Formats: sequence, C-alpha cells, structure tokens
Amino acid sequence: MAKLGFDNDKYLQLQSQRIKERIAAFGGKLYLEFGGKLFDDYHASRVLPGFKPDSKINMLVQLKDQAEIVIVINASDIEKNKMRSDLGITYDLDVLRLIDAFRGYGLYVGSVCLTQFSGQPSAIAYQKKLESLGLKVYRHYPIPGYPSNIPLIVSDEGYGKNDYIETTKSLVVITAPGPGSGKMATCLSQLYHEYKRGIKAGYAKYETFPIWNIPLKHPVNLAYEAATADLNDVNMIDPFHLEAYGETTINYNRDVEVFPVLRAMFEKIMGECPYKSPTDMGVNMAGYGIVDDEAVREAAKQEIVRRYYNTMCLKRQGMADDEQILKLELLMNQAGVTPADRPVISAATTKAELTGEPAAAIQLPDGRIITGKTSELLGASSAMLLNVLKVLAGIEDEVLLLSPTIIEPIQELKINHLRNKNPRLHTDEVLIALSICAATDDKARRALEQLKQLKGSEVHSSVILSHVDMGVFRKLGVNLTCEPNYQNQKLFHQ
Repeated sequence: MAKLGFDNDKYLQLQSQRIKERIAAFGGKLYLEFGGKLFDDYHASRVLPGFKPDSKINMLVQLKDQAEIVIVINASDIEKNKMRSDLGITYDLDVLRLIDAFRGYGLYVGSVCLTQFSGQPSAIAYQKKLESLGLKVYRHYPIPGYPSNIPLIVSDEGYGKNDYIETTKSLVVITAPGPGSGKMATCLSQLYHEYKRGIKAGYAKYETFPIWNIPLKHPVNLAYEAATADLNDVNMIDPFHLEAYGETTINYNRDVEVFPVLRAMFEKIMGECPYKSPTDMGVNMAGYGIVDDEAVREAAKQEIVRRYYNTMCLKRQGMADDEQILKLELLMNQAGVTPADRPVISAATTKAELTGEPAAAIQLPDGRIITGKTSELLGASSAMLLNVLKVLAGIEDEVLLLSPTIIEPIQELKINHLRNKNPRLHTDEVLIALSICAATDDKARRALEQLKQLKGSEVHSSVILSHVDMGVFRKLGVNLTCEPNYQNQKLFHQ
C-alpha cells in the first residue's frame, strides 16, 4: 500500500488557526487571495499522500461564520471563451459551478467581480445573466502602466475608479476560475477603498505551492515547477526574507519580482508595508503537515514523470512546445528520476510490442501490475479494466465477465445507429455493461465491487486515449499517462 506522508487533520487545524491569527493582526478584516484549486486539488493529494483533495474547502468551512467569498473573472477571458482544460468548460461557466459548490458547503458567496473590464460585449451580457440570478456584480478597470505606475494606481484615477465591493464578513476570500484573473489586484483595490473609508483591513496570500519551509530542490517543490511548466514559473530563495531575517525560505519568481511594487503600494495605501518579504504575505502551513519526508519525495518524483508524459501528449496535440519538454526533462534530472522509475510504462509498451496493437497496464497500490490488450470486442484500456477487476475479485482469468452476446448488441448500436467508426467498447461502456450483468451474475457483481480499490493506482497506455476513457480513469482516482502516439494516422482525433 502507498505510504501516507501527510497529516491532513494537523494541517487543517494549523491552517485555520494561522488565518485567524492573521485576521486579528489586521484589526479584524482580512482579504485572503486564494491561489490554486479550492476544490479537487488532486495535484496536492498526489505529491502529499494523505492530503485530501478537498482539504482547503473543508478548512474554509471551519471558518464559514467569519468568511465570505468573492469570485473574480477577467472580462477578457469571458470574451475569449477561455477554457479550464481539466474540466473542459469555459471560465464563465466555471464561476457558476464554483458558486454552486461553495453554497453546497454552506459558504456565503457575496459577489462576482469582473476585472479588466473595458466594455467587452460578452462581459456585459454575462453581468446581466449573473444579476438575473440574484448575484451582485462589480467592475474593475484596466489601469495604464500597471503595476509600475504606482502614483496613478494608488489614486482616485486608478484603484479609485474601481467599484467598491461591499463585504460584510471579517474574512474575504478572493478566488477565481484560473490564473490571470486579477485576484491580487482585487485585494489591493479593496484595501485602497477600505482605507479611504477609515476601515482597517489587511491582505494575505494562501497558495499551497511552492512550500516555503522545505528545500528549494525538494521533489515536492520541483513537482510544482513541473505542474506550471506552461507558465514558466521558477522556484527561488526569497531574497527579501533572507535579508530581513537571515532565514532561507522558498517562493516563486513572480511573487519575488513584484514584491518591491507591492511594498510601495502598501506604503501608499496603509502608510507602511506590513510585510518584509513575499514569504511574510503567505499563510500556508502545508509544510508542517508533512510527517514522512521520504513518502512525499517519492510521490513527488512520480508526479514529475507523469507531468512529463502529459506534456509530451499535449505537444503531440499541438498544445505544448519543446521548451516545456526541455524544462520537464531538466526537472526530472534534478529530482533524480527517469521514466524507468514508473514501472507501468514498461509493462504497457512491452505488451504493445508483443501484440502489435495498443496496450495498457495498471499498477495497483500494492505493486501488482496487470495488462490489457486490444481485441475485436474491447479496447486495451477496457480489457485491462476487466482484467484487474477479475484479479481483485479472485476470479479466474479465463472467465468472461462480459460475454460476446452482451458486447455485440452494444457494438451494433454504436456502429449502425450512433454512427461511430470504432466498434470496440470504451471503459464507460464496459462498466455500464458490467453493472447490468451484475444484476444476475455473481461474478460480475463481485468484480464491480472492486472498483473502489483502483483509487491511487497508476495506469499507462501505449497510445493517447479518448477523452471518454481519460474521464473514467480520472473519476476512478487513477493516475493516467499515455505515450505521445495515436492509434492511427488520421488527422482528426476525438
């Protein structure tokens, strides 16, 4: 079984306490910029085994009596229909998803702020839509010379032109569908308006990575660089913290580069800067939750290899470049890891070479590896899925969980009625067929009951899988990588 390296309960306790302390330090009002994912933070759960994907939102629930949420979205992203690649939905739709999710936890969403608003027609229509749903919407505008023209920014012609977002709680969480949305600028704009009104308030930043109190080249911090290879983020020692305290801490280039500007803004807004370094601004306590350093090191190394393969596939699809690949190869070298350290890769590619067809392999948390090959009835991933369920249920290999009499009518439906070209069953179709068989077949029922044991397993495919199969493995909690190859030479792939 995979070793736990992170104490989630300790982390939640320390994190909520640190935020409460920061609220008190600023006289009872704090704007907290929330970086990364509030929900479903699977990157954190992969590199910090024991970290629960919804830890951050559960931490906020502990503070819900004090907290309200403001979601910011860049008006230009609305105009461009910017997508969240992990969810396959646009940023504007994700705002609605986030609001529903927050409300589902009993958290209060106070408003939505449209940043960089300059009259975009789509943003105007979106505001009307939100207001028709009963939401308060505010506008923040572009400021010429941002962020270097501080006299203009911190003036009535800069932040002063922005709408003042009305808030009622002591903790105001500023979050967004993705990077580049304007979270920090929204926080600073609010500080400007609060101080103009004689209201004391403060700012802090909460991002899980990089973890400030572990070494610069720790695999967990290298894995963060791997995850942000497309943004070209670089971890670095915080020079301001080192100068102020003589203590080595880790931050990343964007925060270090912008800190002198932020410090000048704070001095102009508040009279003095409350922070001596970018690290001071943070409230992240994740480093104190690590209880087994070796376990998190190994988990992070595996994540770097996965990121490498995912980026290789993105390059094959025209969505990444050679620079990102070279950076990931450098990070693998720094972490002392190679693709050979992911055993499931060799198992899948060897099976593909032996059969001359696409193949897939899965490595269970206990280390066992099971493969699947392509057949007339099943794709390799589907075959692998059935094979591993049989192994876990103790069912003999020769047993057919799905007989041809079950599969063939589904194939006929796909080809003759739904106009699909590929007759082989995808993983979702296999699971539906298996669940139907489970109603009358005890072995199928036993196999279906094993699905929950796949969580945390590693899968590799010798070809790029369909979005359907990728989605199924994601929902099962399986970590998937693929070779950067397609099954055929067609130009259009679904």
